[in-house]
Amino acid sequence: MKLPGQNSTDMSTREEIIIVGGGFGGVAAAKALRKSEYNVTIIDKKNHHLFQPLLYQVATAALSPGDIAMPIRSIFSKYQNIRTILGEVTTIDKENKNLLLENGQVLPFDYLILAPGAVYHYFGNDEWAKHAPGLKTIDNALDIREQILISLEKADRIKDPEARKPYLRYVIIGAGPTGVETAGAISEIAKRNMMRDFKNISPGDTEIFLIEAGSNVLNGYPEDLSLRAKKDLEEMGINVMLNTPVTGVKANGVQTEGHFFDTPNIVWAAGVTASPLIKTLGCETDKSGRAKVTPYLTIPGFDSIFIVGDAAYVEDEKGKPVPALAPAALQMGTYVGRTIKNGGDNRQTKPFRYIDKGTMATIGRAKAVADIRGLKFKGIIAWMIWSFIHIFFLIGFRNRFRVFAEWIWHYLTFKRGVRLITGRKLKTD
Repeated sequence: MKLPGQNSTDMSTREEIIIVGGGFGGVAAAKALRKSEYNVTIIDKKNHHLFQPLLYQVATAALSPGDIAMPIRSIFSKYQNIRTILGEVTTIDKENKNLLLENGQVLPFDYLILAPGAVYHYFGNDEWAKHAPGLKTIDNALDIREQILISLEKADRIKDPEARKPYLRYVIIGAGPTGVETAGAISEIAKRNMMRDFKNISPGDTEIFLIEAGSNVLNGYPEDLSLRAKKDLEEMGINVMLNTPVTGVKANGVQTEGHFFDTPNIVWAAGVTASPLIKTLGCETDKSGRAKVTPYLTIPGFDSIFIVGDAAYVEDEKGKPVPALAPAALQMGTYVGRTIKNGGDNRQTKPFRYIDKGTMATIGRAKAVADIRGLKFKGIIAWMIWSFIHIFFLIGFRNRFRVFAEWIWHYLTFKRGVRLITGRKLKTD
Protein backbone atom coordinates (compact mmCIF):
# COMPACT_ATOMS: atom_id res chain seq x y z
CA MET A 1 0.00 0.00 0.00
CA LYS A 2 1.37 3.42 -0.93
CA LEU A 3 1.29 6.20 1.63
CA PRO A 4 0.38 9.78 0.68
CA GLY A 5 3.24 11.26 -1.29
CA GLN A 6 4.61 7.85 -2.34
CA ASN A 7 4.78 6.56 -5.87
CA SER A 8 6.83 4.20 -7.92
CA THR A 9 9.65 6.70 -8.49
CA ASP A 10 12.88 5.85 -6.62
CA MET A 11 13.23 8.42 -3.81
CA SER A 12 17.01 8.55 -4.30
CA THR A 13 16.69 9.75 -7.91
CA ARG A 14 14.27 12.56 -7.24
CA GLU A 15 15.24 16.20 -7.45
CA GLU A 16 15.89 17.87 -4.10
CA ILE A 17 13.97 20.90 -2.85
CA ILE A 18 15.14 22.63 0.32
CA ILE A 19 12.85 25.02 2.17
CA VAL A 20 14.55 27.26 4.73
CA GLY A 21 11.99 28.38 7.31
CA GLY A 22 8.89 26.75 8.74
CA GLY A 23 6.74 29.88 8.94
CA PHE A 24 3.71 30.71 6.81
CA GLY A 25 5.60 30.88 3.50
CA GLY A 26 7.68 27.76 4.07
CA VAL A 27 4.76 25.63 5.23
CA ALA A 28 2.57 26.83 2.35
CA ALA A 29 5.27 25.87 -0.17
CA ALA A 30 5.71 22.45 1.43
CA LYS A 31 1.96 21.83 1.35
CA ALA A 32 1.91 22.59 -2.36
CA LEU A 33 4.69 20.01 -2.85
CA ARG A 34 3.47 17.31 -0.46
CA LYS A 35 2.33 14.91 -3.20
CA SER A 36 4.92 15.83 -5.81
CA GLU A 37 7.75 13.92 -7.48
CA TYR A 38 10.35 15.80 -5.41
CA ASN A 39 12.18 15.18 -2.16
CA VAL A 40 11.43 18.13 0.13
CA THR A 41 13.53 19.11 3.14
CA ILE A 42 12.35 21.79 5.57
CA ILE A 43 15.07 23.40 7.70
CA ASP A 44 14.22 25.58 10.69
CA LYS A 45 15.98 26.76 13.87
CA LYS A 46 12.83 25.80 15.81
CA ASN A 47 11.00 22.51 15.59
CA HIS A 48 7.59 24.14 15.31
CA HIS A 49 5.45 26.28 13.06
CA LEU A 50 4.28 29.34 15.01
CA PHE A 51 1.13 31.33 14.37
CA GLN A 52 2.77 34.70 15.05
CA PRO A 53 -0.36 36.89 14.80
CA LEU A 54 -1.54 35.44 18.12
CA LEU A 55 1.84 35.45 19.86
CA TYR A 56 0.93 38.55 21.85
CA GLN A 57 -1.89 36.53 23.45
CA VAL A 58 0.70 34.15 24.87
CA ALA A 59 2.65 37.15 26.15
CA THR A 60 -0.45 38.52 27.86
CA ALA A 61 -1.51 35.21 29.43
CA ALA A 62 -4.57 34.60 27.24
CA LEU A 63 -3.26 31.49 25.44
CA SER A 64 -0.70 28.75 26.00
CA PRO A 65 2.21 28.25 23.56
CA GLY A 66 0.73 24.93 22.45
CA ASP A 67 -2.44 26.69 21.30
CA ILE A 68 -0.64 28.53 18.51
CA ALA A 69 2.27 26.24 17.63
CA MET A 70 2.61 22.80 16.09
CA PRO A 71 5.69 20.65 15.43
CA ILE A 72 6.66 20.87 11.77
CA ARG A 73 7.22 17.12 11.68
CA SER A 74 3.62 16.56 12.81
CA ILE A 75 2.21 18.77 10.06
CA PHE A 76 3.87 16.65 7.35
CA SER A 77 4.15 13.25 9.07
CA LYS A 78 1.84 11.59 6.52
CA TYR A 79 3.97 12.52 3.53
CA GLN A 80 6.97 10.33 2.72
CA ASN A 81 8.61 12.88 0.42
CA ILE A 82 8.92 15.56 3.14
CA ARG A 83 11.50 15.52 5.94
CA THR A 84 12.42 18.08 8.58
CA ILE A 85 15.84 19.17 9.89
CA LEU A 86 16.29 21.15 13.09
CA GLY A 87 19.19 23.43 12.26
CA GLU A 88 20.41 26.82 11.09
CA VAL A 89 21.66 27.70 7.61
CA THR A 90 24.83 29.82 7.68
CA THR A 91 25.97 29.95 4.04
CA ILE A 92 24.35 29.50 0.62
CA ASP A 93 26.45 28.64 -2.43
CA LYS A 94 24.25 29.81 -5.31
CA GLU A 95 26.54 28.68 -8.14
CA ASN A 96 27.13 25.14 -6.84
CA LYS A 97 23.61 24.76 -5.45
CA ASN A 98 24.34 23.75 -1.90
CA LEU A 99 24.04 25.23 1.56
CA LEU A 100 25.96 24.88 4.81
CA LEU A 101 24.41 24.25 8.23
CA GLU A 102 25.90 25.50 11.50
CA ASN A 103 27.01 21.96 12.34
CA GLY A 104 29.12 21.74 9.15
CA GLN A 105 26.67 19.63 7.16
CA VAL A 106 26.46 20.47 3.44
CA LEU A 107 23.15 19.90 1.66
CA PRO A 108 22.81 20.02 -2.15
CA PHE A 109 19.62 21.26 -3.78
CA ASP A 110 17.99 21.48 -7.18
CA TYR A 111 15.55 24.13 -5.98
CA LEU A 112 15.85 26.36 -2.94
CA ILE A 113 12.96 28.20 -1.28
CA LEU A 114 14.06 30.78 1.27
CA ALA A 115 11.42 31.73 3.82
CA PRO A 116 13.56 32.79 6.81
CA GLY A 117 11.19 35.52 7.97
CA ALA A 118 12.20 38.70 9.75
CA VAL A 119 13.70 39.88 13.02
CA TYR A 120 12.98 43.00 15.04
CA HIS A 121 14.90 46.07 13.97
CA TYR A 122 16.34 48.33 16.70
CA PHE A 123 17.68 50.92 14.24
CA GLY A 124 21.33 50.40 15.12
CA ASN A 125 20.69 50.04 18.86
CA ASP A 126 20.88 46.27 19.21
CA GLU A 127 21.69 46.57 22.91
CA TRP A 128 18.08 47.67 23.47
CA ALA A 129 16.85 44.17 22.62
CA LYS A 130 17.87 42.81 26.02
CA HIS A 131 15.54 45.19 27.82
CA ALA A 132 12.80 45.62 25.20
CA PRO A 133 12.05 42.21 23.68
CA GLY A 134 10.01 41.97 20.51
CA LEU A 135 7.38 39.34 19.77
CA LYS A 136 8.80 36.90 17.24
CA THR A 137 9.26 33.67 19.21
CA ILE A 138 7.59 31.72 22.00
CA ASP A 139 10.61 32.50 24.19
CA ASN A 140 9.95 36.24 23.66
CA ALA A 141 6.30 35.82 24.59
CA LEU A 142 7.02 33.80 27.74
CA ASP A 143 9.67 36.27 28.90
CA ILE A 144 7.24 39.18 28.46
CA ARG A 145 4.47 37.27 30.24
CA GLU A 146 6.68 36.50 33.20
CA GLN A 147 7.89 40.10 33.39
CA ILE A 148 4.28 41.32 33.57
CA LEU A 149 3.36 38.78 36.25
CA ILE A 150 6.51 39.38 38.31
CA SER A 151 5.89 43.13 38.23
CA LEU A 152 2.36 42.63 39.51
CA GLU A 153 3.67 40.43 42.33
CA LYS A 154 6.26 43.04 43.30
CA ALA A 155 3.75 45.88 43.15
CA ASP A 156 1.31 43.99 45.36
CA ARG A 157 3.74 43.89 48.27
CA ILE A 158 4.99 47.49 48.04
CA LYS A 159 3.02 49.82 50.31
CA ASP A 160 4.47 53.13 49.14
CA PRO A 161 2.38 54.28 46.12
CA GLU A 162 5.32 56.13 44.54
CA ALA A 163 7.70 53.16 44.88
CA ARG A 164 5.01 50.92 43.41
CA LYS A 165 4.45 52.97 40.24
CA PRO A 166 7.31 51.63 38.03
CA TYR A 167 5.98 48.07 38.36
CA LEU A 168 2.50 49.15 37.28
CA ARG A 169 3.76 51.14 34.30
CA TYR A 170 3.94 49.49 30.85
CA VAL A 171 5.58 50.90 27.74
CA ILE A 172 4.95 49.46 24.26
CA ILE A 173 7.16 50.97 21.55
CA GLY A 174 5.57 50.99 18.10
CA ALA A 175 1.88 51.47 17.21
CA GLY A 176 1.54 49.00 14.36
CA PRO A 177 -0.84 46.02 14.69
CA THR A 178 1.41 44.15 17.15
CA GLY A 179 1.89 47.22 19.34
CA VAL A 180 -1.81 48.12 19.32
CA GLU A 181 -2.91 44.56 20.08
CA THR A 182 -0.34 44.14 22.84
CA ALA A 183 -1.27 47.46 24.47
CA GLY A 184 -4.95 46.54 24.42
CA ALA A 185 -4.30 43.11 25.90
CA ILE A 186 -2.09 44.50 28.67
CA SER A 187 -4.79 47.05 29.48
CA GLU A 188 -7.32 44.28 29.92
CA ILE A 189 -4.90 42.39 32.18
CA ALA A 190 -3.85 45.32 34.29
CA LYS A 191 -7.15 47.15 34.59
CA ARG A 192 -9.63 44.31 34.82
CA ASN A 193 -8.65 40.66 34.50
CA MET A 194 -6.13 40.19 37.28
CA MET A 195 -6.91 42.99 39.70
CA ARG A 196 -9.29 40.80 41.67
CA ASP A 197 -6.31 38.57 42.54
CA PHE A 198 -4.10 41.40 43.84
CA LYS A 199 -5.55 42.97 46.97
CA ASN A 200 -3.20 45.95 47.28
CA ILE A 201 -3.49 47.20 43.69
CA SER A 202 -6.34 49.11 42.12
CA PRO A 203 -6.94 49.46 38.36
CA GLY A 204 -6.36 53.21 38.59
CA ASP A 205 -2.75 52.63 39.65
CA THR A 206 -1.83 51.24 36.23
CA GLU A 207 -0.24 53.34 33.47
CA ILE A 208 0.11 52.09 29.90
CA PHE A 209 2.00 54.06 27.24
CA LEU A 210 1.94 53.27 23.52
CA ILE A 211 4.82 55.25 21.97
CA GLU A 212 5.00 55.83 18.22
CA ALA A 213 7.60 57.84 16.28
CA GLY A 214 5.15 58.43 13.44
CA SER A 215 2.01 60.53 13.30
CA ASN A 216 -0.58 57.73 13.25
CA VAL A 217 -1.67 54.60 15.02
CA LEU A 218 -1.78 51.66 12.57
CA ASN A 219 0.12 53.53 9.87
CA GLY A 220 -1.00 52.34 6.45
CA TYR A 221 -4.60 51.73 7.50
CA PRO A 222 -7.37 54.07 6.27
CA GLU A 223 -7.37 57.29 8.29
CA ASP A 224 -10.83 56.76 9.82
CA LEU A 225 -9.85 53.30 11.10
CA SER A 226 -6.59 54.66 12.48
CA LEU A 227 -8.47 57.39 14.36
CA ARG A 228 -11.02 54.87 15.64
CA ALA A 229 -8.24 52.62 16.94
CA LYS A 230 -6.63 55.56 18.73
CA LYS A 231 -9.95 56.51 20.30
CA ASP A 232 -10.59 52.93 21.46
CA LEU A 233 -7.11 52.70 22.97
CA GLU A 234 -7.55 55.94 24.87
CA GLU A 235 -10.96 54.86 26.17
CA MET A 236 -9.22 51.77 27.56
CA GLY A 237 -6.92 54.02 29.56
CA ILE A 238 -3.91 53.78 27.26
CA ASN A 239 -1.76 56.87 26.76
CA VAL A 240 -1.09 57.09 23.00
CA MET A 241 2.00 59.20 22.30
CA LEU A 242 2.50 59.99 18.60
CA ASN A 243 5.47 61.80 17.02
CA THR A 244 7.56 60.58 19.96
CA PRO A 245 10.77 58.82 18.91
CA VAL A 246 12.56 56.71 21.50
CA THR A 247 16.16 57.77 22.17
CA GLY A 248 17.19 55.19 24.74
CA VAL A 249 16.16 51.92 26.38
CA LYS A 250 17.59 50.66 29.66
CA ALA A 251 16.74 47.91 32.12
CA ASN A 252 14.78 50.39 34.21
CA GLY A 253 12.98 52.36 31.54
CA VAL A 254 12.56 54.17 28.23
CA GLN A 255 13.93 57.58 27.27
CA THR A 256 12.24 59.87 24.75
CA GLU A 257 13.28 63.39 23.82
CA GLY A 258 11.28 64.92 26.64
CA HIS A 259 10.64 62.25 29.25
CA PHE A 260 11.99 59.14 30.99
CA PHE A 261 9.49 56.34 31.66
CA ASP A 262 10.65 54.49 34.75
CA THR A 263 9.60 50.85 34.29
CA PRO A 264 10.97 47.33 33.71
CA ASN A 265 7.92 46.46 31.58
CA ILE A 266 8.93 47.24 27.99
CA VAL A 267 7.78 45.65 24.72
CA TRP A 268 9.33 46.45 21.33
CA ALA A 269 7.01 46.51 18.31
CA ALA A 270 8.58 49.31 16.30
CA GLY A 271 9.83 47.65 13.14
CA VAL A 272 11.35 44.59 11.53
CA THR A 273 14.14 43.77 9.12
CA ALA A 274 14.62 40.68 6.98
CA SER A 275 16.59 37.72 8.30
CA PRO A 276 20.38 38.27 8.23
CA LEU A 277 20.61 35.21 5.97
CA ILE A 278 19.39 37.35 3.06
CA LYS A 279 22.50 39.53 3.24
CA THR A 280 24.71 36.51 2.50
CA LEU A 281 23.12 36.13 -0.95
CA GLY A 282 24.76 39.27 -2.32
CA CYS A 283 21.61 40.42 -4.08
CA GLU A 284 19.98 43.86 -4.07
CA THR A 285 17.81 44.62 -1.04
CA ASP A 286 15.40 47.34 0.07
CA LYS A 287 15.82 49.48 3.21
CA SER A 288 14.26 46.70 5.32
CA GLY A 289 16.78 44.14 4.12
CA ARG A 290 14.31 42.30 1.87
CA ALA A 291 15.74 40.79 -1.30
CA LYS A 292 14.47 42.40 -4.49
CA VAL A 293 13.18 39.38 -6.39
CA THR A 294 11.86 38.98 -9.91
CA PRO A 295 8.09 38.89 -10.61
CA TYR A 296 8.48 35.10 -10.33
CA LEU A 297 9.93 35.43 -6.78
CA THR A 298 13.39 34.27 -7.86
CA ILE A 299 16.77 35.91 -7.33
CA PRO A 300 17.86 37.67 -10.53
CA GLY A 301 20.08 35.31 -12.46
CA PHE A 302 19.14 32.22 -10.43
CA ASP A 303 15.82 30.73 -11.52
CA SER A 304 16.09 27.84 -9.07
CA ILE A 305 16.34 30.03 -5.93
CA PHE A 306 13.09 31.52 -4.65
CA ILE A 307 12.43 33.90 -1.77
CA VAL A 308 9.02 34.24 -0.11
CA GLY A 309 7.40 36.00 2.83
CA ASP A 310 8.93 38.77 4.93
CA ALA A 311 12.32 38.35 3.24
CA ALA A 312 11.05 39.12 -0.30
CA TYR A 313 10.51 42.52 -1.87
CA VAL A 314 8.16 42.43 -4.84
CA GLU A 315 5.65 44.96 -6.12
CA ASP A 316 1.98 44.39 -6.84
CA GLU A 317 0.15 45.41 -10.02
CA LYS A 318 -0.12 49.00 -8.76
CA GLY A 319 3.61 49.29 -8.18
CA LYS A 320 3.30 49.12 -4.38
CA PRO A 321 5.42 46.72 -2.28
CA VAL A 322 3.60 43.56 -1.25
CA PRO A 323 3.19 43.89 2.54
CA ALA A 324 5.13 41.70 4.93
CA LEU A 325 2.01 40.00 6.26
CA ALA A 326 1.00 36.39 6.81
CA PRO A 327 -1.53 36.32 3.91
CA ALA A 328 1.16 37.50 1.49
CA ALA A 329 3.60 34.85 2.74
CA LEU A 330 0.95 32.16 2.31
CA GLN A 331 0.21 33.26 -1.25
CA MET A 332 3.92 33.42 -2.13
CA GLY A 333 4.65 29.99 -0.68
CA THR A 334 1.75 28.39 -2.53
CA TYR A 335 2.75 30.12 -5.79
CA VAL A 336 6.38 28.92 -5.58
CA GLY A 337 5.39 25.38 -4.60
CA ARG A 338 3.06 25.13 -7.58
CA THR A 339 5.64 26.68 -9.91
CA ILE A 340 8.20 24.00 -9.00
CA LYS A 341 5.60 21.26 -9.06
CA ASN A 342 4.73 22.27 -12.61
CA GLY A 343 8.30 21.93 -13.78
CA GLY A 344 9.98 24.99 -12.33
CA ASP A 345 10.18 26.80 -15.66
CA ASN A 346 9.27 30.46 -15.07
CA ARG A 347 8.72 30.92 -18.78
CA GLN A 348 5.65 28.71 -18.48
CA THR A 349 4.38 30.47 -15.33
CA LYS A 350 2.51 33.71 -14.87
CA PRO A 351 4.19 36.27 -12.60
CA PHE A 352 3.19 36.28 -8.94
CA ARG A 353 0.09 38.33 -8.27
CA TYR A 354 -0.75 39.34 -4.73
CA ILE A 355 -4.44 39.37 -3.84
CA ASP A 356 -5.05 41.83 -1.03
CA LYS A 357 -7.67 40.26 1.22
CA GLY A 358 -7.62 43.10 3.72
CA THR A 359 -6.00 44.17 6.96
CA MET A 360 -7.30 44.08 10.50
CA ALA A 361 -6.25 44.60 14.08
CA THR A 362 -7.91 43.87 17.40
CA ILE A 363 -7.71 46.39 20.20
CA GLY A 364 -9.54 44.77 23.06
CA ARG A 365 -12.70 43.03 24.11
CA ALA A 366 -15.19 43.48 21.23
CA LYS A 367 -12.98 46.25 19.83
CA ALA A 368 -11.24 45.95 16.45
CA VAL A 369 -10.87 47.59 13.05
CA ALA A 370 -10.83 45.90 9.65
CA ASP A 371 -10.45 46.98 6.03
CA ILE A 372 -11.47 44.15 3.72
CA ARG A 373 -11.31 45.03 0.04
CA GLY A 374 -12.59 48.54 0.65
CA LEU A 375 -15.25 47.51 3.17
CA LYS A 376 -14.51 49.00 6.58
CA PHE A 377 -15.62 47.49 9.86
CA LYS A 378 -15.29 48.70 13.43
CA GLY A 379 -16.18 47.52 16.91
CA ILE A 380 -17.70 44.13 17.65
CA ILE A 381 -18.33 43.24 13.97
CA ALA A 382 -14.65 43.78 13.13
CA TRP A 383 -13.69 41.86 16.27
CA MET A 384 -15.83 38.87 15.26
CA ILE A 385 -14.34 38.90 11.74
CA TRP A 386 -10.82 39.08 13.22
CA SER A 387 -11.58 36.17 15.59
CA PHE A 388 -13.06 33.94 12.86
CA ILE A 389 -10.22 34.51 10.41
CA HIS A 390 -7.49 33.88 12.99
CA ILE A 391 -9.10 30.65 14.14
CA PHE A 392 -9.55 29.54 10.51
CA PHE A 393 -5.86 29.97 9.70
CA LEU A 394 -4.60 28.04 12.73
CA ILE A 395 -3.13 24.68 11.75
CA GLY A 396 -4.96 21.71 13.21
CA PHE A 397 -8.51 21.19 14.46
CA ARG A 398 -7.29 20.73 18.03
CA ASN A 399 -5.63 24.16 18.07
CA ARG A 400 -8.69 25.81 16.57
CA PHE A 401 -10.96 24.23 19.16
CA ARG A 402 -8.72 25.14 22.10
CA VAL A 403 -8.30 28.77 21.02
CA PHE A 404 -12.04 29.12 20.39
CA ALA A 405 -12.79 27.65 23.84
CA GLU A 406 -10.25 29.95 25.54
CA TRP A 407 -11.70 33.03 23.84
CA ILE A 408 -15.27 32.12 24.80
CA TRP A 409 -14.16 31.48 28.40
CA HIS A 410 -12.28 34.77 28.52
CA TYR A 411 -15.20 36.69 26.99
CA LEU A 412 -17.71 35.29 29.51
CA THR A 413 -15.57 35.33 32.66
CA PHE A 414 -12.97 38.08 32.03
CA LYS A 415 -10.32 35.60 33.24
CA ARG A 416 -6.98 34.91 31.55
CA GLY A 417 -6.06 31.26 31.23
CA VAL A 418 -2.28 31.01 31.83
CA ARG A 419 -0.71 32.96 34.69
CA LEU A 420 2.21 30.84 35.77
CA ILE A 421 5.63 32.14 36.80
CA THR A 422 8.14 29.39 36.05
CA GLY A 423 11.32 31.30 36.83
CA ARG A 424 12.42 31.95 33.24
CA LYS A 425 12.69 35.70 33.71
CA LEU A 426 14.24 35.39 37.17
CA LYS A 427 17.00 33.19 35.78
CA THR A 428 17.91 35.68 33.06
CA ASP A 429 17.90 38.82 35.23
